[in-house]
This record gives sequence, C-alpha cells and structure tokens, in this order.
Amino acid sequence: MYRFLQRGWRPAVAIILLFVIWEIAVRTADIPAWLLPSPSRVWGEAIAVWPTFQEHLTSTVFLTLLGFAIGCSIGLVVAVGLHLIPVLRESVYPLLILSQNIPIIVLAPLLVVWFGFGLLPKMIVITLVCFFPVAVAALDGFRQTGNELKHYMQMAGASKMQIFLKLEWPHSLPSIFSGLKISATYSVMGAVISEWLGAKQGIGVFMTLASSSFRTDRVFVAIFAIMLLSLVFFALIIGMEKWLIKWQPKGDERSGKVENR
Repeated sequence: MYRFLQRGWRPAVAIILLFVIWEIAVRTADIPAWLLPSPSRVWGEAIAVWPTFQEHLTSTVFLTLLGFAIGCSIGLVVAVGLHLIPVLRESVYPLLILSQNIPIIVLAPLLVVWFGFGLLPKMIVITLVCFFPVAVAALDGFRQTGNELKHYMQMAGASKMQIFLKLEWPHSLPSIFSGLKISATYSVMGAVISEWLGAKQGIGVFMTLASSSFRTDRVFVAIFAIMLLSLVFFALIIGMEKWLIKWQPKGDERSGKVENR
C-alpha cells in the first residue's frame, strides 16, 4: 500500500491538474455546456443520473465479463493448438492476423443481419477483440522457453505433452498475463460497441441516447465510466498475476540485479 501511494501520487496530481485546467478553461471561455461541459457539471450529472445509469453499468459489466472469459478461453485454446501442431500454425496464423484487419464497427451490422439482435452477435464482437492479444502473447511465451531446458527434459524421457505442461506453460504465464491485460481493456470497448447492435441497456445505449439528445455531459459520464471499468479490470488482472506468478522477480528486484552486475 505504501509503495502504491509512493508511486501513484504523480498520476493522481496530473489528473487533478488536468481537471482544474479544464474547469478554468470552460468557465473563462464561457463554453456552452452542450459543446463542452465542465468537470463539475459532469460530476453533478453523474450523481443525478446514477439511479438510471446503474442498470446500464450492470449490463455492460455482465457483457464484458462474459465476453472476456469466452474470448480469452478461445485465445488460449487457439494458441495451444497452434503451438503443439506446427503445420496448423503455419496455415492458420496468417488468418489470425487478417482477422484483426477487419474494422469491428463495419462487421457489427453484418453480425446483426446474420444472427439477429440477441446475445450471440454481442459475444462475437467482444470475442474478436479479446482473443487475439491472448493468442499472440501465449504463442510468444511458448516460444521463449529455453532450448536448454527442453533438451534436458527430452534427455530425461519427457514426452511433448509433459514438456508443454511442466515447462512451456509455466514459463509462458507472464506473457499470457500481458495479453490478458490488453484484452481486459479491449473487452470494455468491445462490450460498448456490441451494445450498439440493438441492446436495450448498457453504457453504449446510454451514450447513444445522450449524444442524440445533445446531452454532452451524459456522454462524458459514459466515457469516464468506460475508463474506470477498464482500469478496474486491468487492476484485477494485475492482482491475479501477482497471486499466481509468485516466482517471478519484481521490477525492483530485477533492476537491483542488473545494477549489481
């Protein structure tokens, strides 16, 4: 906690300073609220609409968690399959890269035409933005395992699956968590985009209604909620990483070793 406070005060001061400059600029220039509301106005509107906004927030959190779980699971399964079957990796890996070149905002209307307005097209959108970072990070982690350790286990008579489970998988966990962190932030964005596909509730629906009625203050309420959700999910993944990968040296320890050398 002390280390967090010691390191976290600088970005906190920067954020507060940004809000102060924003507030002063809006009041000094007399900018209309529909064009750019002040932070105090956004905060007041957030308190006023909280009873209604809470339902939208809950819906988005549910979509985010479900889509994140499905997308990351598919990403891990794909990465394991491509790693264990080299021929499959050479054939499918380029298709994974091409799948990320399709704009989600363009693909979304097609998903509605194909699958309707239910939960399925929303899950497909979130899965598409979540699985790729996990799959690529896991593949890189599998390949970074030391050849000396692999050779030692092969000499000891270990099978390919034993080498994967006891050596390559544990060594790839830091890379996998790097992909999970990226997917955690993308999942919120994917959930909001998926809610534009005809959802009845969600931050994306709230934002659409606010922008269509020129309630810019409510649009900023939705934007700040998305940012906070992304930070919360990112922090949860970091907490899981520290809990599961206890053998990994911390940043201070690594830097200390480098300085000692």
